[in-house]
Amino acid sequence: MNLLSHRRELGEFKKRYKWMALFAIACFSVLFLMLVKLQLVEREHWASMARANITKTVTLPPTRGILRDARGRVIASNRPSYEVYITPQLIRPQDIDLFSSLMEFTEAEREAFIARLEAVPAYRRTHQIQMFTDVSRDQVASLETHHDDLPGVDVVARPVRHYPYGSLGAHAIGYLNEVSAEDLERYKDQGFRPGQRIGRSGIEQSLESILRGQPGYRRSVVDARGRRQEDHESVSDIVPEDVRPVPGRDAVLTLDMELMRSIHRAFRGHPSGAAVVVDVHTGKIRALYSKPSYDLNMRSGRLPHDVYQEMLENPFRPLIDKTIYESYFPGSTFKPFSSLAALRDGEIEPSTRFTCKGAYHIGRQRMRCTSAHGEVDARTALIRSCNVYFYRIAEMIGLENIDRVAREFGLGARTGIGINSESAGFLATRKWYEEKFGRFRIGYTLNTAIGQGNTRVTLLQLALSYAAIANGGTLYAPQLIERIEAPDGTAIEEPAPQVARKLDFDPEHIKLIQEAMRGVVNREGGTAYDARIPGGVIVAGKTGTAEVITSREHRERISDEVDERLRRYLTRSHGWFGGFAPADDPEVAIIVLVEHGGAGGRTAAPIATQVLEEYLGSRDLALAQRRN
Repeated sequence: MNLLSHRRELGEFKKRYKWMALFAIACFSVLFLMLVKLQLVEREHWASMARANITKTVTLPPTRGILRDARGRVIASNRPSYEVYITPQLIRPQDIDLFSSLMEFTEAEREAFIARLEAVPAYRRTHQIQMFTDVSRDQVASLETHHDDLPGVDVVARPVRHYPYGSLGAHAIGYLNEVSAEDLERYKDQGFRPGQRIGRSGIEQSLESILRGQPGYRRSVVDARGRRQEDHESVSDIVPEDVRPVPGRDAVLTLDMELMRSIHRAFRGHPSGAAVVVDVHTGKIRALYSKPSYDLNMRSGRLPHDVYQEMLENPFRPLIDKTIYESYFPGSTFKPFSSLAALRDGEIEPSTRFTCKGAYHIGRQRMRCTSAHGEVDARTALIRSCNVYFYRIAEMIGLENIDRVAREFGLGARTGIGINSESAGFLATRKWYEEKFGRFRIGYTLNTAIGQGNTRVTLLQLALSYAAIANGGTLYAPQLIERIEAPDGTAIEEPAPQVARKLDFDPEHIKLIQEAMRGVVNREGGTAYDARIPGGVIVAGKTGTAEVITSREHRERISDEVDERLRRYLTRSHGWFGGFAPADDPEVAIIVLVEHGGAGGRTAAPIATQVLEEYLGSRDLALAQRRN
């Protein structure tokens, strides 16, 4: 009986032994597979984590590409800014005293520094925290001298954007500021990190990927307390080589900053306005000027809240780019397009005459002219800016024909300049009037013909369209980039001028408009005759005076919000001048708007002729001197 029991137990044990052996083999197999995974499959991952535990990495920012104007003047460059990073976990009590002494803190500044250290959450105390920016060179020298005594302190030289021209051309050039949480999410594949700066407007924003460059890294081995071990025998084996930052590429713009400065001088005495200058043969933009503006160096730094609030409340709107974002009633600067519409339609000939008695009657409505001009033809009507003539031709050809010609010249659509938010302007159609007001009236067409009613344009649109008149009928797309260069000056890309449209007009009609615009400035009785510069550059152009207030509610609101003197200013008409020069062989077209300046011939035209004389006259004088 005992023998049977013993055999039964032995058999039971053998069964259990087999299961135990299988379990042990399975366990060792799992361990073996885990070792294979750790040692072979995931070796690099865990090795990098091990290196990270003894490695300190400092990001080295790249140098942002430089912006230059068409003549090589530096518009945006970089200066070194020294930033201090602290790793709170590595800071000892004695380090605080030494650091405060080296930074020459007052007692209040020392306490503020301690408070900032204590406020860092536990999960971030092993991270590098940016504590101070743009410290002085003396402070940097002191910290570098005691580099080994402060293992938790690092100084990094970071390039900071510098704008030599301050506020000149600020809206077009643009500025930088720190990336936001939304930016980090939106550009997560582009390597942005908290604390980095990104182009926020203008060319700085549109060329961000070209100007930015690629960051680098500096690594060192540290012990458990964070002390550097650069003299360790195996440092080169443990720490990968440093990665040098790749500088951004440079950009040469079509802008001429000396021309911009000339416009700024000419605008003295006028609190608000804008000007655009373009090359008539290429569409290259030589000037984008908006007044008032803001200092780019301040805007790219830590702009105080009260300063920003003051900008927001400024009635002259310094934050608005008046060259492409804002749109305006063009006034009489629109009349060349109405003339071309009537001439092409065949309803009138250049010699067709109408009599102006100072007003035009349509139904019970009396529409005034600037004066009684007597008999006027197409040329004289433009020279003397006779509203009655344009009322007559508008009634003959209709709104659709006027709109069609304006659209061919690029009005009512964005130019595609590629910076900031660009307005499309507005050209009202018959259908739009019917939907908005319930019916269409002929008065809408008459107002459109003289650039009022609901017609709105941007300065850039008008400049490109006047350039098309000057060159005989080629509308160019705007160009801001002359070329992209490598840091050594090698040209990488040179965009060619782009033709937006070849305009289908009789060359004789274009020539008539050119001659009439020349008469506006150079013929007695022309609306800009007093602005000519005898013996100077011969300018052709068209003045405009555009009403800005038509609503009683608007006038009452302004009256409630501002003082009487400012109210009178804000309800005054805008002054316009659009033209080109030299009149015989045009090179550039110019548009000047003096906000609330009144008559364009009195305010905007003198600015334009002065700017063109300085820009073209000085160049011609220099060429003549070189020839002699």
